Amino acid sequence: MSKSNKYLVPFILVTSLFFFWGLIINLDSILIPHLRKAFRLNTLQSSLVDSAVFIAYFLMAIPAGLIMQRLGYRIGIIIGLLLFATGSFLFVPAANTREYAFFLMALFVIACGLAMLETAANPYATVLGPEETATRRLNFAQSFNGLAVVVAPLIGRWFILSGKEYTEADLGAMSDQGRTVYLQSEASSVKGPYIIIGLVILAVAILFLLSKLPDIKEEKTERKSLFHTLRHRHLAWAVIAQFFYVGAQVCVTSFFINLARRSAGLPEKTAADYLGWGYGIAFMSGRFFGTFIMKYIRPNRLLSIYAAINILLSLLAVFSKGMITVYALIAIGFFMSIMFPTIFALGIKDLGHETKMGSSLIIMAIVGGAFLPPVLGYISDVTKNIQNGYVVPLICFVVVLWFGLRGYKVRTKEVSVKPS
Repeated sequence: MSKSNKYLVPFILVTSLFFFWGLIINLDSILIPHLRKAFRLNTLQSSLVDSAVFIAYFLMAIPAGLIMQRLGYRIGIIIGLLLFATGSFLFVPAANTREYAFFLMALFVIACGLAMLETAANPYATVLGPEETATRRLNFAQSFNGLAVVVAPLIGRWFILSGKEYTEADLGAMSDQGRTVYLQSEASSVKGPYIIIGLVILAVAILFLLSKLPDIKEEKTERKSLFHTLRHRHLAWAVIAQFFYVGAQVCVTSFFINLARRSAGLPEKTAADYLGWGYGIAFMSGRFFGTFIMKYIRPNRLLSIYAAINILLSLLAVFSKGMITVYALIAIGFFMSIMFPTIFALGIKDLGHETKMGSSLIIMAIVGGAFLPPVLGYISDVTKNIQNGYVVPLICFVVVLWFGLRGYKVRTKEVSVKPS
């Protein structure tokens, strides 16, 4: 068997992880408006879906790395998949009890598993084949994450959203029994999709258990604190920029359906179509186009241009009316597409043996997805207008613009060492 054929099945399995974690994360854009309806939540309360997910990422970032070091990447992946499946199955008792906190706990468990998978998948994608094609393999695997941005809203539109939209007056006019039956049916619609996802993930875990994957050899280096690594100024700015970028992306996608319904008057299923076919395809195509155009425009300059465009588009989302706001969010998806990998790459540039530590810090910065959506929700609830909340991603893109203009420059603060 040739070396390339030897790695084919393991590479397919690892590539599937990029799709599955993208699928479950982007289903949150459907869950937020759906659970808001099922539990009669305000915007701030519904944003806790994002908080449950991204706080888990933050808390698991270091433990995931330690588990990989002690047990190996393959076992770490299997543990991550089991957590992923367990959290998916927890949607059943959460729906049966109709407890919002139970849903948040299930999402937290899923996200703990996803943190494990993301810690392992990137290095595995690079070693499953010839070294000279490692970058191309990683980009290929990441493209399936972009595919999930398109597919997830459509799955949610077909199998979770009911299309039944009642006002508070309509619900008040129902009998107590009729209202309970309606709200229970809304909560229960998530059970089927998440049971299927859990079963598929269990099957993938079994395949990983039966497959032979190569070990990843890591060089042993002197251990230093995370904060010591932040003496690299460009890394510190990358951590800040990634915090705000992830916050912006989650804000845009999580409240897309709510904004489309209120500003443009779209039914929830139609709004989900625009999220999948519109925003999803814009995001995916933007990643391919951005990768191509970087041959001619320096990454930091392209990042700055895209951030400036998104500031203008965010202004449209705040102040425009009707379908213009929906189109503005779709366009934001196109220009956001390159931001995460570009900030990541610029942040770890020239870190040498501290690259792994720097990577961990930038990954931990995705906790911005936990803290900034509630800010958008709070502004929306206080002002009674969800469009006003989109000032949050606008500010986020200002931070990304600064990083692309100045913060990316490689600078290291010298740390004096006292002689012993």
